[in-house]
Amino acid sequence: QVQLVESGGGLVQPGESLTLSCVASGGTLERYAIAWFRQAPGKEREGVSCVDAARPNSYYALSVKGRFTIRRDNAKNTVHLEMNSLKPEDSAVYYCAVKGPSLEMWCGSWRSSDFQEWGQGTRVTVSS
Repeated sequence: QVQLVESGGGLVQPGESLTLSCVASGGTLERYAIAWFRQAPGKEREGVSCVDAARPNSYYALSVKGRFTIRRDNAKNTVHLEMNSLKPEDSAVYYCAVKGPSLEMWCGSWRSSDFQEWGQGTRVTVSS
């Protein structure tokens, strides 16, 4: 069983950048598809980005495509979410989650219910 811990959230102004990190223990992230989800008050949880296990394939919600980048750091068993040009509507609690283990585990439609392990979340607030 893999455990996940997110960090890097905070308060930023619109247009600024922030990078979130998700550190895994108890498992090798290469064997998991990894996704970032977010949830704002009064809104449904939404998928932000996902990367396939053992593959460079990554996927993004239309609302963040071109602004966010998901990156693996296998040496540190960590995945990052680089967020640029942040907007107030990006404000939410961000969670990393995984499904697997399998080197053939792919994101697919990456619905939240498909992911077995979740981190505790880190809050991002974008406000002037």
